[in-house]
Amino acid sequence: MNNDNAGLSERRAMAARAKAALLETYRAAKTAAAPTREIREAERVAVAEARDARRAVRDQERRNEKLRAEEEAGARAAAAAAAETAESDAREAADKSRIARLLADDAAQKAKRDQRYANRKVRQG
Repeated sequence: MNNDNAGLSERRAMAARAKAALLETYRAAKTAAAPTREIREAERVAVAEARDARRAVRDQERRNEKLRAEEEAGARAAAAAAAETAESDAREAADKSRIARLLADDAAQKAKRDQRYANRKVRQG
């Protein structure tokens, strides 16, 4: 039984040494890889910042394009309203001119009629 315990103790010790060796190998690899890990992390950060900057530029361009389109639409609407107002004013002026001509024609016809009437009265009397 003492022999079995020695075998067990020896196996436990070997397992502990193997575990310690693995841990030491891991720590050594970790410290050896630290500079490259920092470099990779810095590269990742730089790539992420560049991506965010490009996204911000694209978003700003979209906002500028949207504003420009809204301004153009507003300008077109204002131009259409101005054209409609000008057309309405022109129609109104034409209507007033036609009415003025009709009234002038009516007045001229009445003046002629009155003159004929007056001439007739003079001949009759």
